[in-house]
This record gives sequence, C-alpha cells and structure tokens, in this order.
Amino acid sequence: MLSWGAAGGRALRWANGRAPSRGFRASPRARIAMPSWVIDRYGSNEVLRFTREMMFPIIHFPNEVIIKVHAASLNPIDLSMRSGYGATALNMKRDPLKLKTGETEFPLTLGRDVSGVVMECGLGVSYFKPGDEVWAAIPPWKQGTLSEFVVASGNEVSFKPKCLSHTEAAALPYVGLTAWSALNQVGGLNQSNCSGKRILILGASGGVGTFAVQLMKAWDAHVTAVCSHDASTLVKKLGADNVIDYKSGNLEEQLKTLPLFDFILDNVGGSTEKWALDLLKKWSGATYVTLVTPFLINMDKLGVADGMLQTGVTVGSKTLKHLLKGVHYRWAFFMPSGPSLDEIAELVDSGKIQPVIDEVFSFSEVPEAFLKLEGGHARGKTVINVISRQ
Repeated sequence: MLSWGAAGGRALRWANGRAPSRGFRASPRARIAMPSWVIDRYGSNEVLRFTREMMFPIIHFPNEVIIKVHAASLNPIDLSMRSGYGATALNMKRDPLKLKTGETEFPLTLGRDVSGVVMECGLGVSYFKPGDEVWAAIPPWKQGTLSEFVVASGNEVSFKPKCLSHTEAAALPYVGLTAWSALNQVGGLNQSNCSGKRILILGASGGVGTFAVQLMKAWDAHVTAVCSHDASTLVKKLGADNVIDYKSGNLEEQLKTLPLFDFILDNVGGSTEKWALDLLKKWSGATYVTLVTPFLINMDKLGVADGMLQTGVTVGSKTLKHLLKGVHYRWAFFMPSGPSLDEIAELVDSGKIQPVIDEVFSFSEVPEAFLKLEGGHARGKTVINVISRQ
C-alpha cells in the first residue's frame, strides 16, 4: 500500500520493507509520432484538428512517466483554453525564462484527465512500473490527454481505483482535485472535522459540484445543494440533504430561510458573491471558497506583472473586508496531486464516491464532445474513449 516516507515522498511498501530501485525504462518503438487532437491557434470549435503526426512525448526529468491514454474527459477549462483563456500565465509557466525564442505553445493538445497504463518510467520513479493502471490530472501548462500517449510527473499520478473501468476513472481526477483543493487544502475540511457541519454548494450538478456533494457526505457533513430542478434527482441520489432549485424563485431569499452555514463552496461566481457570505455563521470560523476568480483573466488583460498586482490587491481587499465581518473569504484553484488522488481512490474503492458521467464519446468524436460541453447544463462529465473498448 502507499505510505509517506520521511522525506515526504511516496513509496511502495514491499515485503522486505524497501522500495525497488528502478532504472530508466525505454520501450522500443518504431515511430516518433502519435494520433492526437490539437489546436494551432485559439478560437471556437473549428480550430480543433486531428493529426497522426503529433510528436511522441519524451521523458525530460527523472520523475516523469509516459502513460498510454485509455480514456480522457473534458472540463470547462478545455473550452476556455481553446479560446485562449489563461494563455499569458500558462505560457509564462511553460517557459519562465523565455529561453524558447520564436517558439509558441502550438500545436497544443487539450484535455486534463487521463486513465491509462504506464508505458515508461524515468530514472527517479520507484513507485510505478510499466503496465500499472493509473489515473491523473495533467496541469494546464502541459500537453494534454487527447492523445494516444501523455507524459506526467510521477507526483501527479496515482493508481487507478480498482473498482472503476478506465472510462469511469477518467471522469474524476480534475474535478476531484479541484474540489479537494477547495474543500480540504484551502477550506480546511477533513474527515475528522466535518461531522454535522452545514455545507452549501452552489452549482452542485456539474463535475466539481457532484464530487463535492459526495465528498462532504462521505465526511458526514450536512449538505445543501443548489442546482436546477432537472438535476435535483441526481443530486439527491448523491446524498444531498437539501436541494434548492435556483430557478424556482429568488435564490437568495430561499437560502435566507435556512439556518446559517459553516462553509460555502461557490462554483458559480458572478453576483452570488455579493450576498452568499451573508449566509455564513459570523465569528465562528465559517468560510466561503470560490473557484471563480479573475487571476488568469487579469494576466491576459494586463500582462504578468500588472495582472498579478491587480489580483493580489483584489483578493487581499476582499479577504480583509469579510474578515472584519467575521467570516473567511478564500480563492481556490485546481492543484495536481498524486497523493490527493490516492485518498480519492480509497474513497472510490470503498463506495463513498462514484463518477458521474453525462455522455461518452469515441476518440473520433472529440469536436462533438466539445460542442456537447459548450451547450452547458451537463449532468456530470463528458468522457472520451481514446481506446474504443474499456
């Protein structure tokens, strides 16, 4: 089983108590290209292009692995990145010293989720081996998963839950880690402190929302979920104690009739931030966490330096404003983490969390999958089977 070592890394506990040493593994291959869906410029759906000539991924660092992609899935960030959202910040992350003069990020492969099989391991990887079934969420500054193969850092990867197929597993990593970041790493919630806490989830029927409902119920919280009426049956099935239809009347007034909350997760943003914090218990440690932030937009509009300055001023002023009113205000972001996926996999294998899939597409139908996601009101995830039989 997986355990933490003294240095904070992950290692497999073997019968002799030692992790096996493993050198670089290079599978012989006759080709240097692979099938992939890419974009060569930013825009709407017509920029998607299928190619069989995408460069085969290469291990550049000793902690990396190459994964053969069996299934991937789409997230709203893929739609945004297709249109150029976050390009300034992501390009800075890809080349912080601007050493690649004259080069661009194109051709760029989208897709963040992957479930597949390890094909090659770098010199420093001792906890995976070729043939292991794994899952991961690839950071947005790296080449994505709508390809036959993808390279990932070993600390971004985890063993796939045994109870799930690759198609099912591909629905969870990105939304799971985003919710985990907001609820656990930023919000401070965990299995030992959630019992009986009142949690409000705004936008409960999407990928992050459906995961968050299940995680909070697994940790014994009381969950109030906000979604549309046609998603209420799904959200109730996932365990929500109260389900509020935001279309049935003034949402703010409906929520004000309920007891105050200990924690709010906002997947919606917009005007909700203006009134949602009034629903928290004052001076009790209650926290509002939003996943809708202006960070990448600020950098796209203002450039790196001014964008970061504007972002810092915004989050700082809002945090102080609400702290003076007795509540905590926080921003959260997706954070890649193999160790967090380890914990999520345990919850999945114990039956406490299940994937919620809206529709499954074949690899040849990637443009149709983007259009499906673009249409909105998805109930769960849009999954791509890269290998047809899962």
